[in-house]
Amino acid sequence: MKIGDIRVCIIRVGGTNCDAETKRAFEDLGARASIRHLNEVSKRRDLLDYHILVFPGGFSYGDYVRAGAILAKTVMSRIGKEIRLFIDEGRPILGICNGFQILVEAGLLPGLNGISDYPEAALATNIPIGYRCMWVYLKHEGDGRCASTWLIPKGRILRMPVAHAEGRFILSSEKDLERLIDNGQIILRYCDENGEYANGRFPENPNGSLYDIAGICNPDGTIFGLMPHPERAYYGWQLPDWTRIGRPPKYGDGRLIFESIVKHVAKKF
Repeated sequence: MKIGDIRVCIIRVGGTNCDAETKRAFEDLGARASIRHLNEVSKRRDLLDYHILVFPGGFSYGDYVRAGAILAKTVMSRIGKEIRLFIDEGRPILGICNGFQILVEAGLLPGLNGISDYPEAALATNIPIGYRCMWVYLKHEGDGRCASTWLIPKGRILRMPVAHAEGRFILSSEKDLERLIDNGQIILRYCDENGEYANGRFPENPNGSLYDIAGICNPDGTIFGLMPHPERAYYGWQLPDWTRIGRPPKYGDGRLIFESIVKHVAKKF
């Protein structure tokens, strides 16, 4: 498939943000991206007209109950059948920040037992408690299976910003963590600028996330959720300290996420 034929559906509701930045990133790569309100998608039943589905950042429905919980249940009740077909056909889904929270609350991630009717994990309140808006370093742990990171060499250090109050990834048991590790589902981990794992240290780990987890995929590698915002690190001029080097690079590390998912679709379909 030609990249120009790839269609991206970016879901938004009340409280969504960064949808415009996410759209711009896909369009910079040549894909055709559309921002669609969930009401419109559920009414027209046209999700399968798209090749990539994205849940962007924000505070959907004010993050009442739990971050992402209301939208997750709404999505699965309204277009759950289409979501399942989307996944069965191997079309990739990307969840960024609130989008990651939505994928977890919807039972789509981590997907240890397929699509679950109940969350298998949680993105809990940050420790230290508080909203965290800062740039972090991430180590790419993927082995090339994840559709959204397969172009990134394993072990590469990335730099992106986080902006959340509920990003602490937790599981119900050590066994589930072992399964994530064994399955190669842990894709991004918080680290310092030299690539040393944070080991729970603040501020390298900004939220107290288990095992320094910043992003995971499902066992098939087609569904990917991450707390950092790649769309806020897409262009070099978005970097917070580019003036120190006199001139910004053309692109930031966030571009690698979007480039990977677009080229995956172009190659597969």
